[in-house]
Amino acid sequence: MDLLRFATAGSVDDGKSTLIGRLLYDSKSIFEDQLEAVERTSLERGDQYVNLALLTDGLRAEREQGITIDVAYRYFTTPKRTFIIADTPGHIQHTRNMVTGASTADLVLILVDARTGVIEQTKRHALIASLLRIPHLVLCVNKMDLVNYESEVFENIKSDFREYVARLEIPDLTIIPISALNGDNVVQRSSQMPWYDGTPLLRHLEEVYIASDRNLIDVRFPVQLVIRPIQDGLNRDYRGYAGQVASGIIEVGDEVCVLPSGFTTVIEGIDSPDGSVERAFPPQSVVIRLRDDLDISRGDMIARVHNKPHSSQDLTAMLTWLQEDELVVGKKYAIKHTTRVGRAIVTDLHYNLNVNTSHRDRSATSLRLNEVGRVNVRTTLPLFYDEYRRNKTTGSFILIDEATNSTAAAGIILGQIE
Repeated sequence: MDLLRFATAGSVDDGKSTLIGRLLYDSKSIFEDQLEAVERTSLERGDQYVNLALLTDGLRAEREQGITIDVAYRYFTTPKRTFIIADTPGHIQHTRNMVTGASTADLVLILVDARTGVIEQTKRHALIASLLRIPHLVLCVNKMDLVNYESEVFENIKSDFREYVARLEIPDLTIIPISALNGDNVVQRSSQMPWYDGTPLLRHLEEVYIASDRNLIDVRFPVQLVIRPIQDGLNRDYRGYAGQVASGIIEVGDEVCVLPSGFTTVIEGIDSPDGSVERAFPPQSVVIRLRDDLDISRGDMIARVHNKPHSSQDLTAMLTWLQEDELVVGKKYAIKHTTRVGRAIVTDLHYNLNVNTSHRDRSATSLRLNEVGRVNVRTTLPLFYDEYRRNKTTGSFILIDEATNSTAAAGIILGQIE
């Protein structure tokens, strides 16, 4: 069944967790004991209603404060599609968690409170979605029940948001008025808003077309592990290369090359958890067998002979800084790109991007927690990459602080330094 990954975003108390709880409840995707536990907890908290936000806010601190702190993943299925939801925090302090949750999403769903409209955090999350090249964005104007379901309120927010995103790269934008608490326009159309002629949220999520978003042209297979038999009785000549197909369609009989060596060979077989297959496509994890015995190890990449990724040690990229300690230009960091690991330094900071106003501060000398900037990066070994706009997997990387082993930054590759 078709799978859609989507992330929720928005400011604190805009109703993200309540909306997901409503989706799970109205689509009958929760068990009776789960609902009973939520009802019991709601009663203990003194809530006058069943607080569906408790279905996703699982941390004690989240329930005490009534906010989302960490990314919560939830799964549900309808007859048309399977969904993986990343419920991300709304507080500016936890922007890095929002980046993490949205990094693998096909669609981002941003909520705004109908009473406050578009605010700075709304713009922040829209800009991050644009930087991450998430092709589909849904703006849900929530809590319409608190503004008497007035169409004028919705139209003003719709106009303000469209004016802001006009300068961003958002290929597909949909705006829906909802009340997550009452279920208006979430799963069923609302009789309270007859002036809205669009589809309810769940139907839009079921019908949004994502097949063309995946890169099925550029074959990219980062090698994760070399498979050799370790038990008696197995084929002692077996040699396979395990990994996840990053992009493109790999078929038995294809002529491929291996990077960085550049040697060419032919795919002799593809093994999956369900047995041998004739072809593999993203995001399948498979083992590839090659006709020739080549020197291949973790971090190498298999691609087509006449369609290779770029290879360079000098890159320009957009960094989202995720660490409490600020970026130090010239400091050595570990870099992880697909399955390739090396060391890198940020040689230059072009500008710090104000995610609220889109202003580029070219006088900035560093990046602090949750800040975004354009940098030059030099690595100790060549990376086999595509521009992020073309391939999210081979166009992204993370920097790791070797002193603390914490993730310092998430980067998207814009190209090679000229």
